[in-house]
Amino acid sequence: MALRPLLLTGLLATSAAFAPATNHAITRSSPLSMVAVDTSDIKNGLTIELDGEPYKVLNFSIMKQARGAAKTTIKFKNLKRGNTIENTYRSGEKFETAQIDRQPSQYTYEDESGNYFFMDSETFEEVMVESQIVEDQKKWIIEGMEVNLVFFKGEVIEVQVPSPYVYEIVETEPNVKGNTAQGYTKPALLDCGATINIPGFIEQGASIKVDSEKGEYIQVAKDD
Repeated sequence: MALRPLLLTGLLATSAAFAPATNHAITRSSPLSMVAVDTSDIKNGLTIELDGEPYKVLNFSIMKQARGAAKTTIKFKNLKRGNTIENTYRSGEKFETAQIDRQPSQYTYEDESGNYFFMDSETFEEVMVESQIVEDQKKWIIEGMEVNLVFFKGEVIEVQVPSPYVYEIVETEPNVKGNTAQGYTKPALLDCGATINIPGFIEQGASIKVDSEKGEYIQVAKDD
């Protein structure tokens, strides 16, 4: 057992050495205390606590009425169960933000059951995250990537992948010489396993910056 911390430390040092220079390290954040907010504070990505469970705002819309206060319709995702709900609130109704803690961690491997394993970047402790928690982000995760594990009441409820991030194109169609059509795009398979559309002039093997939240190409990565 005494060799395990040394092996984990070595893994961290080795994977960090091969990380793209343009991808920046994630830093640990202080635990976020519960704060009272109302409908005017709602924004996409905000995590609030409803009935003792964490819900993330996916999107919202405000409906103004000729008479009476405006109403806000919010679509939430339960970060523990994975289901979504949609509720409508009167203007000014209050919520409490969820008390969460973000811990920078490094992805190490996936087991046969689909569970993902991460190593705390400061303590080197191993953390297992169940497959359903990683589901929305797994196509963007590559070995050695630094992510944020989001904890709520001691449990991991979300894996936050850095965005933007630099990936390598491992497969795409060759550029057709003489094709100058504006807006021409083609599918490209990235080294993380995701497929996105890229401009037609970009070749296989190139490194590109990707918005992993939207799943969109940003630009060709520049060497530092």
